[in-house]
Amino acid sequence: MRTYIGLVMTAVMIATLDVAAAQTKGSNGGPVVKSQGHPIEFVSKGTDIVFYVGDDDGSPLSTKDMRGRATIQDGGRTVTVPLAPANPNMMTGKLQAELSPKAIVVFSGSLHGHSLTARYAAQ
Repeated sequence: MRTYIGLVMTAVMIATLDVAAAQTKGSNGGPVVKSQGHPIEFVSKGTDIVFYVGDDDGSPLSTKDMRGRATIQDGGRTVTVPLAPANPNMMTGKLQAELSPKAIVVFSGSLHGHSLTARYAAQ
């Protein structure tokens, strides 16, 4: 029984470290999550949401032809926000109301058949 509890505790600690490592702070002050090697930073300012998309080498990735959306779970409701590309490497959207601190935001984007997904907890 002790071995089982020890294994469960170890798994929980590793999972916690992975989440902490996955959501580091980016240059724009938001959490960064990597999706297929691409760093994606999420920033929320009032009712504006911005995702800064990086290439797999960390440089800005042009979002000119990217399509995307944000799915937001907040206060028991789920809404989908269409995202539009903005220079040089941003995907932007407009919310109807500011995010609560407990909101979950999921970015989904595609570019030239390449799909990216990233999950964030609002702060």
